[in-house]
Amino acid sequence: QVQFVESGGALVQPGGSLRLSCVVSGFMLDYYTIGWFRQTPGKEQEGVSYISPNDERTYYADSVKGRFTISRDNAKNTVYLQMNSLKAEDTAVYYCASDPRLGLLSGWTYDQEGPTYLGASWGQGTEVTVSS
Repeated sequence: QVQFVESGGALVQPGGSLRLSCVVSGFMLDYYTIGWFRQTPGKEQEGVSYISPNDERTYYADSVKGRFTISRDNAKNTVYLQMNSLKAEDTAVYYCASDPRLGLLSGWTYDQEGPTYLGASWGQGTEVTVSS
């Protein structure tokens, strides 16, 4: 059973920082891509970032590049999203996502729109609100 347990979302002022965590069970992060997407009511789902296995290459949406950093700890089977210099437009529910049934890319791809998730499994989400 694939499970994602996310945490770290909070209310934060513009310019502040948060670190989101996602503990994964059911598969090993050593061999599969995992990432984060975010969702705000009335807006399209937006891929934020993902990290590939083996070479640990990272990919980011233009809107967060230079401010967010994705990382993983394979020993803990946990992926993180460090978010700095937060803006009001970062307000969203953040989901970690990976679909190991789809192979090593696990549903993630990078196209003209940036990181895109096409898989069918993700976590419960953690809410981030950036407001003064």
